[in-house]
Amino acid sequence: MWSLRSRHRLIAAVGALLVLAPTACTAATGGGRPTLNIGNAAHKKITLITGVKGDPFYITMACAAEAEARNLDMDLTVDGSEQWDASAQRAVIDSVGASRPDGLLISPVDGDALTPSLRQLQAAGTKIGLVDTSVNDPSVGITRASSDNEAGGVLAALAVAKQMGDQGSVLVISVKPGVTTTDARIKGFNEEMAAHHPRITVLPTLYDNDQPATAAAQVQSTLAAHPDLRGVFAGNTNAGRGIAAGLKQVGKQGLVKVVGFDAEPDEIASLRAGTIQVLVAQDPAGIGTQAVDQLAAAFEGRPVLKEIDTPMAAITKDDLDNPRFAKYLYRTGC
Repeated sequence: MWSLRSRHRLIAAVGALLVLAPTACTAATGGGRPTLNIGNAAHKKITLITGVKGDPFYITMACAAEAEARNLDMDLTVDGSEQWDASAQRAVIDSVGASRPDGLLISPVDGDALTPSLRQLQAAGTKIGLVDTSVNDPSVGITRASSDNEAGGVLAALAVAKQMGDQGSVLVISVKPGVTTTDARIKGFNEEMAAHHPRITVLPTLYDNDQPATAAAQVQSTLAAHPDLRGVFAGNTNAGRGIAAGLKQVGKQGLVKVVGFDAEPDEIASLRAGTIQVLVAQDPAGIGTQAVDQLAAAFEGRPVLKEIDTPMAAITKDDLDNPRFAKYLYRTGC
């Protein structure tokens, strides 16, 4: 795994593009995946519960998971709630659990609140894989497939520091505390800033509850209180969407540098337009494919990788038309 202790080695490379290579765990299943003996996996019923419906990150993940399940002759269905909300997702888990699936892949929207429901489902015999987000209880799930989000936060810090000329104030806006992925991104970002960027002042993190309009208002009010604001890190897609809109409304697009997370169509449009300067993009298709592979391995009694880290890329406007990075641009349909 790429170590945060090695973050200083990346500083010189962030100028144009930085891709984090898969870890050894990922390499064992990615690219040259071994041919699976699907005798015990065929016709197994599995469900993927996404963090929220309609999000291009999860659509991209689901499309890849469905394709891999078909390849392995397994039956996969996709479900999810309309909002990023623990109580709403718990209702989906309970509904899916009533059908007693052989396997469940899930992106938990809270690190603790959903654990009892997942434990109950696991105790009933369903094999669980955690994708993208996770839970804090290590006994839940046979595999966890995700980006190295803490490393992604470091990537974001390096990118925004370069864009800011390594000085001024920077703001982080994220969804809400308690989400494992975004918490890790903020941790990596803040540690990198504290260790290596003494001329940058990191303002207190703000949370928009996944509402772009809130993020727009937050960046505008921060600008009024801190005229030296030179950079913003958007911890998730909706934060990036709101920040870009808020800066455009007050004529500060391009003057205040923005690094977003993920590469959904709206964010890509903002990157092309110059309201976002860099996107730290994940590989949701790789997450979905490899998680399905691990459930198949479990059904067959073969070794299962407990942790899988998929690659990320820091993408600028100039990289958008490069086929090498097409997999990092999220889709709106299969």
